Amino acid sequence: MKVAVITDASAYLSDVADAKNLFVLDIPVLIDGESYLEGKNLTAEEFYKKMAASKELPKTSQPSLAELELLLQKLESEGYTHVIGLFLSSGISGFYQNIQFLREEFPSLELAFPDTKITSSPLGFMVQTALEAAEAGLDFSMILEKIQRQIDGVQAYILVDDLNHLVKGGRLSNGAALLGSLLSIKPILYFTDTGKIEVYEKIRTEKKAMKRLCDLVSEQVQDGDYYVAVIHSNCEEKALQLRSLLQEAGVTGELPLVTFGSVIGTHLGAGSVAVGFLPRV
Repeated sequence: MKVAVITDASAYLSDVADAKNLFVLDIPVLIDGESYLEGKNLTAEEFYKKMAASKELPKTSQPSLAELELLLQKLESEGYTHVIGLFLSSGISGFYQNIQFLREEFPSLELAFPDTKITSSPLGFMVQTALEAAEAGLDFSMILEKIQRQIDGVQAYILVDDLNHLVKGGRLSNGAALLGSLLSIKPILYFTDTGKIEVYEKIRTEKKAMKRLCDLVSEQVQDGDYYVAVIHSNCEEKALQLRSLLQEAGVTGELPLVTFGSVIGTHLGAGSVAVGFLPRV
């Protein structure tokens, strides 16, 4: 059995970015009419500078279906027998639905495309889990079982500085944004069971919202072994503050600071912070 893991550029890949059996699909970001690919001709730092200077919000497209098909053909020719594709949530991208037919197009490959219902650092940790399980020689069904357990336990809570990014990108209702601007509330957002981003709870101030977010995370990770990351959109100081609040709330562990890349940063905007977590399996 030879296993390949495919993901997309929305995943935060730290220690496994150069893994030999890992393949990453690009997600183009359009800024002022010019297309960029993070990690190739755009860094996260450059992206936030360009977004701040642009009169219009950047735009993102889905990963390329054609690129995925060509990659699967290549993997097939190189003797891979099993492929697991871990892509950004179906609730924020149509890519998951668009690729399901490929399982019938490549009968010599056993393909699995589970809906991760998440993105960014938790998605990257799923990728790491799949790679390590394959490297350890686990049966493909056991690898998928591990990933499903993580999917069942994954969550992220988000505080955005400006809801309009999510609204204009079609990721949140106009009503929620209007309410936020009128009442100066700081809603806590989260990923639903279907992988969509919705308002979880409305809080009056950012300080109270950050504390409430930390309490929510603490309640959900206290009885298990979880990977927990603090993720931010070009606002490290706020992220450090959030990490301190998490520690005060009883969340233990490394709590790494992760930057949202251009793909997710486009939709959340600068100044956003989040906590993503999923079980270690």
